[in-house]
Amino acid sequence: MKKIETITSAENPLIRRLSVLAHSPRRAAKENVFLVEGLRLAEMAARSDGQILHAVVTERALATERAAVLAEQLRQRGVPVSCVPPRLFAACAETDAPQGILLLLQRPPRRALTDLLHAAEKAPFYLALDRVQDPGNVGMILRTADAAGAAGVILLRGCADVYGSKVVRATMGSLFYVPFISGVDDEDLLHFAQEQSLYLYAAACDANAVTHFAADLRRPTIVVLGNEANGVSERLLGACQHLYVPMCGQAESLNVASAATAILYESMRQRNDEKNCCTQ
Repeated sequence: MKKIETITSAENPLIRRLSVLAHSPRRAAKENVFLVEGLRLAEMAARSDGQILHAVVTERALATERAAVLAEQLRQRGVPVSCVPPRLFAACAETDAPQGILLLLQRPPRRALTDLLHAAEKAPFYLALDRVQDPGNVGMILRTADAAGAAGVILLRGCADVYGSKVVRATMGSLFYVPFISGVDDEDLLHFAQEQSLYLYAAACDANAVTHFAADLRRPTIVVLGNEANGVSERLLGACQHLYVPMCGQAESLNVASAATAILYESMRQRNDEKNCCTQ
């Protein structure tokens, strides 16, 4: 088992690689890796089955109990751990105020829609995102889907990269636990819904739409949420029953992540009326 390595040179191959990855999302995607920064996210990544390739910490971080315990846990698992001075860590960090711990992870192999069935209940509830491009929205939706117990999130082509740094941070660790599939075509989604007898709703407000309170979200369901500016595509709107989240004030519309929260928790309420699924 390797000891914690100390790196002091900016020319070290690992430091040079991490610096490039931190500032080039395309390079990270090409190399099929992503970065996780911060103690809480690193702890959640370590508890998951994610493949951690390397850990980098500062001396100051190692002086704290939580970071030291995490570094030792990773080292016991065979993950290379390197200690660097703050100036080198800053070159690898994606945030302006780094906490002194960063992980390099392998992106999991791309999965098929049917892989979601392994995590699904008898009557699963899925969210599908249609070209939702704001990383904060995508990350928040994944986090809320995890909190509300959704069977999975389906990201259609055109959504923000799930492994982009802003999405990863916005999930607050739920990225490692909520089932999701990305890069899905519209036709594949519709075929999956038909094959698995899933009822399709799309978020849209028109004369034929029902409120999310009136929709029966207890049955096997997919709810499609659309792009921030343009909503759900015409192709999907034509294949779905429409639902909307009612508003009493003067706001013109809800942020897509806010709408997702309302729908997810209404689904959870309908499905868990007689159960207490909350943690204390």
